[in-house]
Amino acid sequence: MVKLADRNDVRKEAEKKVKYKSLCIEIQRMSDPKCKIMPVTIGATGIATKVLGKNVEATPGIHSADSIQTAAALGTLHIIWKVLQSGIEARAVGIAIGSRGEVSGRKHL
Repeated sequence: MVKLADRNDVRKEAEKKVKYKSLCIEIQRMSDPKCKIMPVTIGATGIATKVLGKNVEATPGIHSADSIQTAAALGTLHIIWKVLQSGIEARAVGIAIGSRGEVSGRKHL
């Protein structure tokens, strides 16, 4: 498991805690369970913060920080593959896709 924390990760976790604090309060009002916010921050390449393992272990159920990181990396891979695949299909019919998404060239109906 790759663990890396920088200022952006710490800031993102703090933002998530503030964002979901009102939801936690509302859940406590409705049914009186204990509510704790445990942010799980994973980058597109699977890089996670240092507290990921602790937060995942504290979550009820069977979870693995490694499987969550793998899912994040595979999701990124799938997006990149789809983008590259659409570029290959566009070139096959003579359509050019620019870096900003603009389309030029002939179009087949």
